[in-house]
Amino acid sequence: MSTSTLAGATRPSKSNTKIQPSLLAGLTLSALIAAAAIFAAKSPWLQAHGFSALTLAIVLGMLVGNLGYQRIAPACAPGVNFSKQNLLRLGIILYGFRLTFQDIGHVGLSGVLIDALVLCSTFGMALLLGTRLFKLDRNTAMLIGAGSSICGAAAVMATEPVLRAQPAQVTVAVATVVVFGSLAIFLYPLLYQLNLHWHFLAASPLAYGIYTGSTVHEVAQVVAAARAISPDAANTAVITKMVRVMMLAPFLMLLSAYVANRGTAKTNGTGKPGKTRLAIPWFAFGFVAVVALNSFAHLPTTLVAHVNDADNILLAMAMAALGISTHFSSIRVAGVKPLLFAAMLFGWLIVGGAMINALVLRVFA
Repeated sequence: MSTSTLAGATRPSKSNTKIQPSLLAGLTLSALIAAAAIFAAKSPWLQAHGFSALTLAIVLGMLVGNLGYQRIAPACAPGVNFSKQNLLRLGIILYGFRLTFQDIGHVGLSGVLIDALVLCSTFGMALLLGTRLFKLDRNTAMLIGAGSSICGAAAVMATEPVLRAQPAQVTVAVATVVVFGSLAIFLYPLLYQLNLHWHFLAASPLAYGIYTGSTVHEVAQVVAAARAISPDAANTAVITKMVRVMMLAPFLMLLSAYVANRGTAKTNGTGKPGKTRLAIPWFAFGFVAVVALNSFAHLPTTLVAHVNDADNILLAMAMAALGISTHFSSIRVAGVKPLLFAAMLFGWLIVGGAMINALVLRVFA
C-alpha cells in the first residue's frame, strides 16, 4: 500500500468532514417542524376535524421551504434528503407496531375482501384513467391512486421510493388526499343519515364502520368520520382501516414488479429496449416482520406506545422534509387535473365502495 493511500485512510477528506454538520442541520430543521406539527395536532379543534400531525408537518414544511429556505439550503439539504428517504423507510417499518394479524379476525373475511376489492378497483381505475383520460404522468397517477386506495399520505410516502417520484409529484398526491379525506369527515355522517332512509347498506354501526374504514383515506379521517355516529362504528372503522393498511406491503411488492416490467433500460447498442432491474422495497418486508412480531410476541403495551410515539416523529420529519423540498411553483404547474382526477377516485370510493360493501355483506350475511 502506498504512502498516499495510507494518508488517505488516516486523514478524512474535507468533503467528509462537511457531511456530518450539514446532515445534522437538515435533521434539526426537519425535527423542529415535526415537533411544531405534533404539538399543533393536539389541538382539540384539529383533532375533531381529522388533521393529523403528518398533514400539518407537510404544510409547515412547505411554508418553510418557500419562505427563505433557499438561503440555508446548501447547509441543510443532506439532512433534509436523509429525513425524506431514510427516516421515511424506518417510519413505515415501525408503523407495523400499530397492527396485528388478529385485527383481521375482528372484521371477518367479508371485511378483508371488501378492503381488497376497494384497493384493487380504486388503484386499477387510477392506473387506467389517470394517464389516459386525465393525461397525467404515470407517477402522479399512481401516487394519487395509492393514497386514495390504501392509507392516504402514508401510502403516498411509502410508494414514492418504489416509483422514484419527484417531490412535487408526491406533494400534489398528498394534497389531494388531504382535500378529499377532509371532505369525507363531514360527508360520511350525512351519508349515514341518508342510508337510514334509503337502506342501501345495512343500517347498523357495524356496516357503517366497515364502509368508512374501507373507503376513507387517512386513519385520522376514518376516526373523525366514524365517531360522529357511535363508538362502536368508530371501533369497527379503525379495525377495517388497519386491515387495509396491512395490505400496503404486498401492494408495494406487486407495484415494484409492475414498475420493473414497464421500465425501459439502456439499449446497450442493440436498439431493443430492456426491462429495468426490480427495485425491491425491502422496507415492506420489514413492515410485515414488525406486524408479525407485534402479533405473536406479546410486547408490553408501554413499549409499543413509546415506539408508536417515536414512529410519529419519524413520519412527521419525513413529511416536513418533503414539504421543504417542494415549491409552490411546482404545484401550480400541475394544474387542476390532479384535483379532478382525485375527485373522480373519491366519487368511486363513495359510490363504488358502497356497492362493494353491499354486495359482499349480502353474500356473507
